Amino acid sequence: MDLAHILLLAVAGLAAGAVNAIAGGGSLITFPSLIAVGLPTVDANVTNSVAVFPGYVSSVAGSRADLAGQGRRLRAIIPASLAGSALGCALLLGTPARAFEVVVPFLVLGAAATLFFQDRLKALVGRSTSEKRVALQVVVFVGAIYGGYFGAALGVMYVAALALVLDETLNRINALKNVLSACVGFVTVVVFAFFAPVHWGAVLTLAPATIVGGYAGARLARRLPARVLKILIVTFGTTIGLILMWRAFRQ
Repeated sequence: MDLAHILLLAVAGLAAGAVNAIAGGGSLITFPSLIAVGLPTVDANVTNSVAVFPGYVSSVAGSRADLAGQGRRLRAIIPASLAGSALGCALLLGTPARAFEVVVPFLVLGAAATLFFQDRLKALVGRSTSEKRVALQVVVFVGAIYGGYFGAALGVMYVAALALVLDETLNRINALKNVLSACVGFVTVVVFAFFAPVHWGAVLTLAPATIVGGYAGARLARRLPARVLKILIVTFGTTIGLILMWRAFRQ
């Protein structure tokens, strides 16, 4: 990589870290940037998954105040997150990507719509504690499969789904999303480091920038009113879904 490539990836990492912490979808910044510097599509995908992981960790640090009192819940759902992301990584490495590319845009747009109509849809979700616990495990597991496979807009999906099954503020749900994204990221780092074509030079450029952006974005998200945060996440999700749809059907 020359200096221009390094600068491009550094700026992309900074922006992606902040976007991931606030709403999710930062991979739609870093993934095209990796392709722009010459990486093949699959290489760019796995390199991106490894590179954004430190940004997820710094997002957790930046939102730790909103994680207070959620330790028991996290201990209950982290295993589902780890198992789902491992399955998603296996799907990426062992199956054709075309079918998933077609489905992904609709998942992202559906997640954005779910968050937008959150209050109305909550009435359709089970009201008992046991039903909500089962629903929570399911959404965490399914979201992690998606995150291990591709990951763009994973944060949007998680916030939308968690908001349906948890009676928490959006800021606390966003903090929970940061932890789950970090768990998914950890698994992708372990799996792809051994079994996928990761370009470590690009990772070393992107990762430090995502750390700075992730921490700053998480701190900003804590200060945003719930309504503003919701609008940002829905807007990001809708935009990302339309971009992914255009990419999937342009051929």
